[in-house]
Formats: sequence, structure tokens, C-alpha cells
Amino acid sequence: MNSLLALPLLLGPVALFAGTGEDTAPAASDKNIIETAIAAGSFNTLAAALTAADLVDALQGDGPFTVFAPTDEAFAALPKETLASLLMPENKDLLQTILLHHVVAGDVRAASVVDLTGATSLAGQRLTVELGEGVSVGGATVLKTDIACSNGVIHVIDRVILPATEDIVTTAVNNGSFKTLAAALGAAGLVETLKGNGPFTVFAPTDAAFAKLPEGTVASLVKPENKAKLTAILTYHVVSGRVYAKDAVAAEAAATLQGGKVRISIKNGQLMVNNAKVVMSDIETSNGVIHVIDSVLLPR
Repeated sequence: MNSLLALPLLLGPVALFAGTGEDTAPAASDKNIIETAIAAGSFNTLAAALTAADLVDALQGDGPFTVFAPTDEAFAALPKETLASLLMPENKDLLQTILLHHVVAGDVRAASVVDLTGATSLAGQRLTVELGEGVSVGGATVLKTDIACSNGVIHVIDRVILPATEDIVTTAVNNGSFKTLAAALGAAGLVETLKGNGPFTVFAPTDAAFAKLPEGTVASLVKPENKAKLTAILTYHVVSGRVYAKDAVAAEAAATLQGGKVRISIKNGQLMVNNAKVVMSDIETSNGVIHVIDSVLLPR
């Protein structure tokens, strides 16, 4: 169970690293992010990937941008077939998503950090930040910070950060605990919707949650004549946009696609949606976020 208090804050763009002791940020270079990376000589694979993804011009723009730049060694740690596949023209969209997951809007310097935070990448997904013996972003260790550029800053990392690539429905199906939800989405004709661009936030009842309903309820709801009622129930579990746990708590309520609102609260340290417990929160997917709940939400 994810404790709400253990969730990293999501503030973006914001400060990301522990203070360096410096009172001022390094002076900006006259080279932009791309020119700086090429001149360093340690980011040849990154430069090639940015070229294949048609992102060079974007990162030479005004910005400012903060780039978490994997070294050539970081890319070399990927399976050879993976890197070769990503550089193929037919995989351009996926490559763009991966590279944009290494970029945050704004000029974010190490010395500006006050708290443990996170940020939203230009791919739309969250980059978690952890402080320990060093600093990690998205699971990658930060090797060097504050390489100043004319249009932003580069922080060097030791691995490629891979975003979630499976959509909400695929993620739920592969989990194995949402068979009833998957069947209900199919009966309501909502599968393609939740596989779309979104983004969506889904409060996903487990199979055990559906089993708590009165006997025969699910069997009745999936009948064609009850499609409208089933659709209303399922869309009551969906909110537009990526709403992470901390944001939901701050808002105290969220408008659902069904038209009604769900209440968000903390009771005795437990994150709740209406009267359902959130047993796992902030599961990232390519088109949204999943929060797992232990009861089915029923609209009025």
C-alpha cells in the first residue's frame, strides 16, 4: 500500500536537487543545449537520437529547458537491439516520448532546491526525484549538475530514463487483478476511449472490489440493455487529466467523466475516494494515471 505521506511531491517545473553550497548559478554559456552536448563529446548517442527524433531544432530554441542527459555509456547499457530499434524511422514517436521524458520546462539549477520534489517531463509523465547518498531522477543517478547553456541547463545522468509505454487498459489487463473491470469496459464500449490519448486518471476497482457488490449485480450490468447504466458507473471512475494523489487531496474533489464528483480525503492516514480505500496510488501509464481502489464507486 502506498502511503500518501511517502509520495514525492510533484511540482513542475521546480527545483530538483540538494543544494550545492553555491550562492549563484554558473554563468550561462553562449552555446545552446545541443551545441553544448556535442562539444562535450560524451553525448554522441544522445545527439544521434535527438536527430532521429527531429528534436534538435526544438532544443535549440529559446526554451529555457532542463535536460537530464544520459551519457554514451548510459545508452550503451541498453540492449543493442533496443537502441537500434528506437533509431528506426517507424519508431520515431516512441523515441520522441523517451527523449522528451528527459526534459523539463524551465531552467532548473541544483542550488535552488529546498525540498525533495519531482517534476513533470515534456512527455507528460512524472519524473520522481530521490535524495540519498546522491541524487536520482527517474531512477538514474545524477553524475554532474548545472552545465549552463544559453537556453537552459544540462544535468548528466548515468542511465536512460524509460517512461511508461502501455496505456491504461493494457496496464490494467497485464496486472491480472482487473479482469472484471476489463470485461465491464468492453461491455460498455469504453476500451478504445481509455486506450486513447487522454490523459485520464482512473480509480480502478479490483476484481475483489467488484465481488463485494450484491450477487448478480455485475452479470446484470454487462447485459446490453443495461449499457447506459454500466457506462455511467464506469465513467464515474474516470477523471480528465493526470491527477496524482497529492493533487487529488489538495483539491478535495474531482469532476468525473460521468458528470458527478468524487470526494478525496484522508481518514486515519488512509487515502479515500468517497468510501473506497486507495490501496495503491500513482501508477503511471502512457496516457494517464491509475489509482487502485477496494470498492466500486456508485454515482447517485
